Amino acid sequence: METHLDRLKRAYDLTGRTFIITGGTGILGAEITCGLVHCGAQVAVLYRNAGRGQALLERLRPNEKNAELFQGDVLDAEGLRELVPQILRRFGAIDGLINAAGGNQRGATSSPDQTFFDLNTDALRQVFDLNFLGTLLCCQVFGKIMAEQKSGVILNVSSMSAFRPLTRVAAYSAAKAGINNFTQWLAVHMAQEYSPLIRVNAIAPGFFLTEQNRFLLLDARSGKTTPRGQAILAHTPMGRFGDAQDLVGATLWLLSPASAFVTGAVVPIDGGFSAFGGV
Repeated sequence: METHLDRLKRAYDLTGRTFIITGGTGILGAEITCGLVHCGAQVAVLYRNAGRGQALLERLRPNEKNAELFQGDVLDAEGLRELVPQILRRFGAIDGLINAAGGNQRGATSSPDQTFFDLNTDALRQVFDLNFLGTLLCCQVFGKIMAEQKSGVILNVSSMSAFRPLTRVAAYSAAKAGINNFTQWLAVHMAQEYSPLIRVNAIAPGFFLTEQNRFLLLDARSGKTTPRGQAILAHTPMGRFGDAQDLVGATLWLLSPASAFVTGAVVPIDGGFSAFGGV
């Protein structure tokens, strides 16, 4: 007779389930991809940089056959639609979507040399579109498959800046706040209009060193923590920046049947930053 522990073990087993991940060759996305493959999942990795894609496949050995690279742009809806039959032919199903594509850029970041009033319109639009619109379009294209099959799970990637806007990154903060709202909206919409077996959640990473924010947190010449980085660490009870591996556990939980009654949630993974009042 199957016990509760047996069901729990089975819930975390992702063998045979297929997930699409955008931004899957980035620092955070690649770690999530490795975690999924290690737990038996099949992963369709959307990428833009071929070199990073090959490096990821190298990391996945000897299980690289459980992942395949698909070149795609999260802002090209028609191109994304063309990927659907390719992914279905390769893996036979689409069980989940992780929207990990995102980031910030210098042109949309205020500084002593570039005030808020000087921020480039194109840069602001690129940051907002990449983070918010790229997530929404992928939910439209791949979420439609889940609506048709009446099951699936979507995981968006938000940020601490969605809860309390961070200085200097106006477009990024606004886009991530939009992700939180959209995650809750889509969770209700999919459950009520299509199936309660379709779940939509988000993770909100705290401060992780990535290519997009390294210039804000570490001095390029000395490698030491910048004043901004020091302030972040002072307000993070665990006293460190996040490591990409810190995202994997919560991600696997939200993608697995172990979180079957969780939808519309935004889970902070931040070392306590959002809980700390400063005193």
